[in-house]
Formats: sequence, C-alpha cells, structure tokens
Amino acid sequence: MVMVCIYCGGKTNVANSRHQKKSNQVWRRRHCVSCQGTFTTIEQADLPLSLLYKKDLSHVEPFSRDKLFLSLYNSLKHRQTALSDASSLTATVIGKLLLTVKAASVDRSTIIQTATETLKHFDKAASVTYSAYHSL
Repeated sequence: MVMVCIYCGGKTNVANSRHQKKSNQVWRRRHCVSCQGTFTTIEQADLPLSLLYKKDLSHVEPFSRDKLFLSLYNSLKHRQTALSDASSLTATVIGKLLLTVKAASVDRSTIIQTATETLKHFDKAASVTYSAYHSL
C-alpha cells in the first residue's frame, strides 16, 4: 500500500525515516510529488488487531492499551504527574511485553509481572498499590 498525500491525494516519497526504540514506532517525513507538500507520519502496530490478551484458558480478548494505562494511572494517583507518568510507563510496559510475546498473545500474569517490575523501578509505592489490586 502506498501512502498518499494528505493535501491532494498524490503519490509521496519518504524524505527521512527514524525508528523510535522506546515507543516501537517509525517516524517518517513525507514529501508529495504532486503538490510539493510535506507532512509527518508515525507508524506503529495496531495492538488490538495484532495482540491477544489471555485472562485465563477460556477467556481471550484483544489487547487494550487503555486498560493497561488506567491500571497504571490508578496506581500513580498519589503523584502530581500521574497522567504523564502513566502514559510513559504504559509505553514502557508495552515495549517490554512485545519482547516476550509468543504466538501473538500475552497472558495476564506476564502483564502483571512486567508492570509491577517497571513500577518498582519508578515508584515503589505505586508498585505496592498495583500489586494489591492485581494479584497473580
């Protein structure tokens, strides 16, 4: 599939491209052949379509970044920067999870362990709170 210009719908060429390691994204500067417009795209995997969450042996559903974000945010509410911290930590946890994924699915215990370890390095109180609500 070819990326088309957001301004005129014409063909585009990639002028610059950079892999974003922390967010597992690709940043691209594109240039339109027709109208000479320039714009930026960010490409990333569509997790709900690409990754499954296994709560137990009988319950499988699409992975939800938002659910992970909310669980981390609830553990960080005591911080003044809870919103931005939860957003950054969500990206970190997802990046770590993607390194362990097998057969396009991740189980509940792996998510809890990864989130707890990540929180432990960032904020021990948040780690304890998260562990209290998410038992293995």
